[in-house]
Amino acid sequence: MIVVTGATGHIGNVLIRQLLERGQAVRALVMPIEDSRPLEGLDVELVHGDVRHLPGLKAAFTGADVVFHLAGIVTIMPGMRAILEEVNVGGVRNVIGACRATGVRRLVYTSSVHAIAEPPHGEMIDESQPFAPDQVLGDYARSKARGTLLLREEVGKGGLDAVICCPTGVIGPWDYRISNIGQLILDFASGYLKSYVRGAYDLVDVRDVATGLILAAERGQCGCHYILSGAQVQVPALMKELEWNIGHPAPSFEIPPGIARAAGVLASVYYRLMRRRPVFTAYSIDVLRSNSQISSARARAELGFVARTWQESIRDHVQWFRSEGMLPGRN
Repeated sequence: MIVVTGATGHIGNVLIRQLLERGQAVRALVMPIEDSRPLEGLDVELVHGDVRHLPGLKAAFTGADVVFHLAGIVTIMPGMRAILEEVNVGGVRNVIGACRATGVRRLVYTSSVHAIAEPPHGEMIDESQPFAPDQVLGDYARSKARGTLLLREEVGKGGLDAVICCPTGVIGPWDYRISNIGQLILDFASGYLKSYVRGAYDLVDVRDVATGLILAAERGQCGCHYILSGAQVQVPALMKELEWNIGHPAPSFEIPPGIARAAGVLASVYYRLMRRRPVFTAYSIDVLRSNSQISSARARAELGFVARTWQESIRDHVQWFRSEGMLPGRN
């Protein structure tokens, strides 16, 4: 039996699809009030629970051989520190406790490349850099770094077999809950995106990340972490690729980064008031300007990880939105 927390998330539901294709029995942990549409039609055992509730996790993990822990909060919005700590750190603590209590053979934890201390531009980000809460950008990254360090400390105590995976920016189909990149695609399609900021980001396909997680469960070394990255993509190139796939011209107005960051502070307030999923915040501008030269050499060598081209992923992401009737038109 394999248990997946965060089962309805982008990575979670794709991971479950791949596990089922391999003939695995899967138990999906879903929040009681969560929309389970991403798992509709899949032959999974659905259980309700919350990573903040240890007794519920123990019940969900009973009889499990492997647990994939993906549940967490991903946000580019400010003012979320308390809930990030509660879920992304406290949740890891509870998952560890439940794994120990129920005798889970292996835990595969999905951290983030943003939890890793970023070297200066021109240097490659790889597994040689530490997880450092005081050296990363934003509350989300800090919470993931703290959660990862907590897990590594527990592995060091013995009696817990765990592997850590650190994906970069995830793109691709089955994006039911609309990821940050997914929202960018939808805003582009609707014409809401009027300008862009020059920068770059590493993008990796959700299907490749899911395969990487499975490979980590099968081949990863206990206590080790593996970066699952794809390719560094410049924002203008991404805009042109969306233009090609969606059929509308890309925005031509470039906002200088300094002005964009200042505006991003106010944009966070706007998104909160309008109840819109954010794309443009001060944090997102900082990320675009940060070092995104990232290596997945260790995952390729030790796990056999392979990433497809980002252009294929964008094409399939757009096509999936279109097939689901989620791609908006322009007036």
